[in-house]
Amino acid sequence: MVSMRDKDAKLVIEKTAEALKDKIQQPEWSKFVKTGISRDRVPQQKDWWYLRSASLMRRIYIDGPVGVSRLRSVYGGKHRRGHKPAHFAKSGGKIIRTIFQDLEKIGYVEKVEKPKKGRVLSKEGMKFMNEIAKQI
Repeated sequence: MVSMRDKDAKLVIEKTAEALKDKIQQPEWSKFVKTGISRDRVPQQKDWWYLRSASLMRRIYIDGPVGVSRLRSVYGGKHRRGHKPAHFAKSGGKIIRTIFQDLEKIGYVEKVEKPKKGRVLSKEGMKFMNEIAKQI
């Protein structure tokens, strides 16, 4: 059986992003926002929304039930504070939440309460990710 864990992360994310472009739509406001306090500018790539969506799906596949808070830590970075030392800062949560909602609408992600609270890939989402792993 081919698994997502065996494949190169960059290839998986790029393939998944291409496949998601037909299924979800990038919000208009996403062209003007930074992804977190640790960033200086908005993302330079035009298709960054789909790359982040694909990356989130991969993280859900690997980590099991995950919530917005844990994923904010994954996508966070160093917050530069001028002369003071830099400290870690979480990324913004609205982007992750909005992508989760979009993926729930198309049936790839679902919420679970037990044994851990968070979001997991649905059967359709697992099938989608396994098909992409086979293509690579």
